[in-house]
Amino acid sequence: MIRQDYGTDEYRKQDVLGASPIHLVVMAYDIAITACEKGDFVRATKAVSVLKDALNFDYANVAVGLFRLYQWCLDCIRQGDYNSALQTLRELREAWETVERRYMPIPAPATQSYSTAASLGRSA
Repeated sequence: MIRQDYGTDEYRKQDVLGASPIHLVVMAYDIAITACEKGDFVRATKAVSVLKDALNFDYANVAVGLFRLYQWCLDCIRQGDYNSALQTLRELREAWETVERRYMPIPAPATQSYSTAASLGRSA
């Protein structure tokens, strides 16, 4: 039996494999946010737990604060208070997205100028 969504799964796999560490964090937030919006307890707790487990305590001043926020989100989700968790997750995602834009800019597509093409004996 051939899976209908193979292309989508392969695209997601390539997206994850090619993502920067910061973008992986943003992607995890997206999963957590979507799960909370849908009231999906299992997926929401799994996504927030992944974020919590990925913390680097070599930078304790930041990691401890995020750990507490993630734990609070998990507590809210367990109590069925998805809206409180959503608000926090959206704010954190926005902050990470800002960091990603500032420090990991998407490179512009390569363009070949006429002079470069001409020097290679090609027309542009």
